[in-house]
Amino acid sequence: MSSEERSLNGEESQLAAYRIELESFQGPLDLLLHLIRKNELDIYDIPIADITNQYLAYLDIMKDLDLEVASEFLVMAATLTYIKSRMLLPVDEEEEEGEGEDPREELIRRLIEYQKYKRAAQDLAGMPVLYHDIFVRPELTAEKSPSTDETFIEATIFQLMDAFQSVLTEADRKAPVEVTRETYTLENGISLIESRLARGSSISFGGLFSGLDSRRKVITVFLGLLELIRRGRVIAVQADFGDPISLVLNGEPLADPDPDFDEEGTVADEK
Repeated sequence: MSSEERSLNGEESQLAAYRIELESFQGPLDLLLHLIRKNELDIYDIPIADITNQYLAYLDIMKDLDLEVASEFLVMAATLTYIKSRMLLPVDEEEEEGEGEDPREELIRRLIEYQKYKRAAQDLAGMPVLYHDIFVRPELTAEKSPSTDETFIEATIFQLMDAFQSVLTEADRKAPVEVTRETYTLENGISLIESRLARGSSISFGGLFSGLDSRRKVITVFLGLLELIRRGRVIAVQADFGDPISLVLNGEPLADPDPDFDEEGTVADEK
C-alpha cells in the first residue's frame, strides 16, 4: 500500500469514527415540519410524494456526512414510503363515494399534536430565562451591521443542512485545483472555524467556507461546525426562518488560532 493510500485510509477512518447523534438536535417530526414550512404547505393536505422524496434526500445528506441517523428517522422514512404507495393505488369506487380514510390522516394527527407540544415547550422554556433562545444582533465580520435592536433566532439543524447543501453545490462546480493530496482532518476543520471566529464574535455561514478548494474540506468544516454547536461553543442564528445564517460565539472567546495553521485550513509544512 502506497503512502498516499495509507493517508487516504487514515483520513477516512478519522471521519468515519466521528458521529453526531442527530436525535440530540432534532427528530423526524421536526424534519417534516421543517419541510412543510420551507415549502409553505398546508399541513392538512401534504403532497406526500414530494415530501417523501425531500425527506429521503435529507437522509442521503446525513449518510454522506457519516452522521449517526437515529432509528426514528428510518422508521419515518418507511412510514412515508408506505403512505406514498397507498396514495398511488387506485381508489375503490365504494371508498371514493364514501370518502374513505386518508392514508395521511394518522401522520397529520401526529404532526399537529407534536407541533402543539413543541410550541408549548418553547413558550415555557422562554419564560424563566431572558435571551434563552433569542440573541441580540451580532456585529458580523467584514459586514456592515445596521444599528438596530433587531433580534435573531437560533437556526435548526435542518436549516444548517439547507445552507450547507448550497455551499457544497457551489464547491462541486469549481474545478479541482489540488495537484497532490493533503491530509485534512476534523481537527483541521475545527481549527479553521476557531481561526476565523477568533477575529470577531461572528461570521456569515457562507463566509466560513470561503476559500475552501475541495468537497472534502467543505464537508469536514461542516462536521467541525456541528461539533462546536454540540459543545455549545458556537450558535447558528438568523433574523427569521429562511433568512441568511450567521455563526456566533457563545460565552468565552474561542482559543487563539494555532500559529502553525494557515488561513486555507491546512497545517503548515515543517521547514
